[in-house]
Amino acid sequence: METPFAFITSPPTPTRSPSITIHNSHCLPSSQIINMPPMLPDFSNSVKLKYVKLGYQYLVNHIITLTLVPIMLGVSIEILRLGPQEILNLWNSLHFNLVQILCSAFLIIFVATVYFMSKPRTIYLVDYACFKPPVTCRVPFATFMEHSRLILKNNPKSVEFQMRILERSGLGEETCLPPAIHYIPPKPTMEAARGEAELVIFSAMDSLFKKTGLKPKDIDILIVNCSLFSPTPSLSAMVINKYKLRSNIKSFNLSGMGCSAGLISIDLARDLLQVHPNSNAVVVSTEIITPNYYQGNERAMLLPNCLFRMGGAAILLSNRRSERRRAKYRLVHVVRTHKGADDKAYRCVFEEEDKEGKVGISLSKDLMAIAGEALKSNITTMGPLVLPASEQLLFLLTLIGRKIFNPKWKPYIPDFKQAFEHFCIHAGGRAVIDELQKNLQLSTEHVEASRMTLHRFGNTSSSSLWYELNYIESKGRMKKGDRVWQIAFGSGFKCNSAVWKCNKTIKTPIDGPWTDCIDRYPVHIPEIVKL
Repeated sequence: METPFAFITSPPTPTRSPSITIHNSHCLPSSQIINMPPMLPDFSNSVKLKYVKLGYQYLVNHIITLTLVPIMLGVSIEILRLGPQEILNLWNSLHFNLVQILCSAFLIIFVATVYFMSKPRTIYLVDYACFKPPVTCRVPFATFMEHSRLILKNNPKSVEFQMRILERSGLGEETCLPPAIHYIPPKPTMEAARGEAELVIFSAMDSLFKKTGLKPKDIDILIVNCSLFSPTPSLSAMVINKYKLRSNIKSFNLSGMGCSAGLISIDLARDLLQVHPNSNAVVVSTEIITPNYYQGNERAMLLPNCLFRMGGAAILLSNRRSERRRAKYRLVHVVRTHKGADDKAYRCVFEEEDKEGKVGISLSKDLMAIAGEALKSNITTMGPLVLPASEQLLFLLTLIGRKIFNPKWKPYIPDFKQAFEHFCIHAGGRAVIDELQKNLQLSTEHVEASRMTLHRFGNTSSSSLWYELNYIESKGRMKKGDRVWQIAFGSGFKCNSAVWKCNKTIKTPIDGPWTDCIDRYPVHIPEIVKL
């Protein structure tokens, strides 16, 4: 539970379109002027530039094919020019030695064996399930503010601060908080926290078992990540006890790793599946809100109360070849970036006590700048792995030009839309989505899943990426071969990302968190919702 990115910038001032002034000496006196709306611009130059760019991209991305085809064509023509006798003489001139043939065959077999043994196992995402909170847990704006006024009745400025944050948060009226937070005052007991964990995790697990037909005894690896609630026995032990999993299961419980812990769990599962053949791994990502609801007056610690909501997801990964056909996705890359060596980055999201001794999550003013640096480092690593050759070449030429000729040259921002069809940006807050859309030059549709997830479910921490992926599927947009980029931020400070490739065209789900509301989305989200 961290990194809400709730600092909202004011919307840009719209620019006024220029008008065209026309003088008509035949119809009007020369002293009169007619102001007409602007005519359509001349698109010829932009269209030409577009086709030049497309031609360049095709040339660079297919340079090997375009080079080899003429060579092979020339060789084929020369062979066809030879007569049958000349071809027979050429064949007879080749002398084959039995020892050479055996050695060559052995070498080929040896190289092929080494290649297939050293090749990483393919990791499949068979399916996943997201927790859908019950309607009894809904927290409309009016309810949230009424509770805030009653709980913080001695500090109206804190109430006003929360209202301003909520107005600009991008959240909707259907987000949910756990039952213990609905009390006045809230009752964040250990029993209530365990009750929330059981509701979220068991519901997601039951949905996963139903969707995949997976039996509890078939789970070889279990990973549960929850940042701030870490009881004893652990949450992973709670799952093992509930479903009576095998005694030799490899279980892990990750805590304190923030909103990006979901992708850390995916990375851990991938590494374990590389060394354990024919195995299934279940990853559970959630954040338990009950024990972490801040009841003090520090503004930096009140932000999570406004943004974080109930949520969780269970994901089934497998390296079994038999799962290839029914698996939805194949894991391509995971890139992790950690800025914890820097003191400011380490403390920018920090759990501590306020002056009154109440524990909360403190957010630094440097949060957005640190997140930007972490994202830049992550993209620098990810770019060479996913970008087409045309984009990498342009980036390299621009970098060389800045180093040698003019350092003031504008740096080239690679077009990641050529590498991915879908983007799942952690729904931590409106500001982070705005910044990534601007810096990566994404369209409104590319960030639609993130904005709508934030609006419908709020910041569900590490599970938000799976609500976004389910939104894309529910809209019927996921096609075979599509590539998905998941990006998440976490305390420490971390920026982690994963790349998936769709195995098959996915039909619109008949169940899931979006089933009863997907037809209403996307919705318009105003900059400020007046409360």
